[in-house]
Amino acid sequence: MNPLTEQQIRASLVNATRSERQRMILPDLAAIRWDRLDYLGWRDRKQPLAAYAVTELDGEPVGIILRAPETSSRRAAMCAWCEDVGDGNDTSLYVARRAGAPGRKGNTIGTLICTDFRCSRNVRRRPTLAESGVDDDAARATVVDRRIESLRERSRRFLEEVRSTA
Repeated sequence: MNPLTEQQIRASLVNATRSERQRMILPDLAAIRWDRLDYLGWRDRKQPLAAYAVTELDGEPVGIILRAPETSSRRAAMCAWCEDVGDGNDTSLYVARRAGAPGRKGNTIGTLICTDFRCSRNVRRRPTLAESGVDDDAARATVVDRRIESLRERSRRFLEEVRSTA
């Protein structure tokens, strides 16, 4: 993912009001390893039920506000984006208000995502022998590449669905 500025992130939110954009608390952008991210996701530390995801669609950043779950709603389940069910990987149902008129009418869409948005890390973990089929570094690299592309596709598809006003 290409590095983004605070202004780019705030402007990218397709389902946010002006006041929501202004209230948003961003992560430390200087500390982010952008070359290891397929999307940027974080929870707002001052608004416990606000979370955000930003990715690139058609070369431009597109972001959404997600309603984060209450702490008690975390569970072990497969993340719809990275498809990981690894040890200690809690997933949560995140819900996004649709962009435009549908969102103003209250229409939402939800999906299970890693609670701490660790999908980019999950897809880059070393594949097991069962996952790669052979004990070969090239085969393992192919599995990781396929996981990365699948994560990018699934996260983009969700953001496109939120952005869609049809």
